[in-house]
Amino acid sequence: MTTTTIPASAAEHMETQLYRRITWRFVPLLMICFVFAYLDRVNISFAKLQMQSDLGFSDAVYGLGASIFFVGYFLFEVPSNMILHKVGPKRWIARIMVTWGIASAAMMFVTSETSFYVLRFLIGSLEAGFVPGALYFFTNWFPSARRGRINSLFMAAIAVCGIIGGPISGGIMKFTHGVSALHGWQWLFLLEGIPSILLGVVCYLVIDDRIEDAGWLKPEEKRLLIERIAAEPKSEAAHSFGEAIKQPATIVMSLIYLMLASGIYGLVFWMPQLIKSAGTDDTFIIGLISMVPYLCAGLGMILIGRNSDRTGERRWHLAACALMGAIGYAASAWFGSNTLILVVALSAAATGIIAGIGLFWILPPRVLSGAAAAAGIALINSVGQLGGIITPYMVGKIRDITGSAALGLYVVALECLVGAALLLWALPRRVYFKEPAQQ
Repeated sequence: MTTTTIPASAAEHMETQLYRRITWRFVPLLMICFVFAYLDRVNISFAKLQMQSDLGFSDAVYGLGASIFFVGYFLFEVPSNMILHKVGPKRWIARIMVTWGIASAAMMFVTSETSFYVLRFLIGSLEAGFVPGALYFFTNWFPSARRGRINSLFMAAIAVCGIIGGPISGGIMKFTHGVSALHGWQWLFLLEGIPSILLGVVCYLVIDDRIEDAGWLKPEEKRLLIERIAAEPKSEAAHSFGEAIKQPATIVMSLIYLMLASGIYGLVFWMPQLIKSAGTDDTFIIGLISMVPYLCAGLGMILIGRNSDRTGERRWHLAACALMGAIGYAASAWFGSNTLILVVALSAAATGIIAGIGLFWILPPRVLSGAAAAAGIALINSVGQLGGIITPYMVGKIRDITGSAALGLYVVALECLVGAALLLWALPRRVYFKEPAQQ
């Protein structure tokens, strides 16, 4: 497609309107998809409240089952995103959603440790590629100066999942228990798996892989968007997967994301149990209480993302988020028997970690492009998901041995501190280059 220069005044108005339309077309849909991706990934934390006693699982068995999801996720993340780069986000994201929805619903048939482990591994394998695929898709449509708010909106799905997922999951388990001779946790997996299948079909109908494929855009609108992407600054960007894995920045970013992901999975897999241990037994009430940290995180990450875009500053925003997560986890461990202080501490942890994850994903495309962006983002994400293998099992094992999750929470706090240190001192400064401020 031949590009022509559009007058600055007309371009500014067109650009504002265009990115608003693009945001409304793609971001809410992918947010909803991510909500159900996360819900299907972590509803095991609510199912545990009934499932564990029904099937006789120990905390270590539960922790291993929660963790083994990420083994499949880790093994298939990079291959999945390399396929996505070849066939396009439209087809591959739709495939991911339909297949993981089926596997998630099949969790209702778990009867033993073996079937528990196999299905959790299968869900992780089938879901692999969704998050990095969506993030890669955004690089095809939005310049980096706008991706702080876009990534934050997308990652806000984690907070939305916590806000609506807790009451929905707790309510399903409480009010469907015994219906049609099924346990509440069986209904939970079935009713939360079906929407993912339906959303996969919607993605296939709505998503456009590239700007050039969008029949709903005028030629001059396409030209403007392509100009913006073509003008995207890149600092010695790698273009192949081989080059990507040789980049020191790729390795450091993988370690940083490992620390951040360890933080988020300590939260999502153990928060219901922490609230219960503090003195609340009703599953529906636990679900309502668990909304509070995610409400704070949702508001905080949007404000932090907007401020980071407005100033063009990333480094200290990210490090401050990781530090907030560390403080929140340490306070959760220290005040674990006081529900009010526990919820405040968990709110700080959730806000810091979730906001940090949204901002973090602005960084990889600065040193990766093309196939390297698709595979490199997947590599960073898959290494990060090792936190999902380590943290749930570690906390469960410590709780089995000591009778308390406090020591495990202190370890997660330490991981967040390591993430902050790596952000400040280990990443090359070229990754943090100053962007034009967005108003």
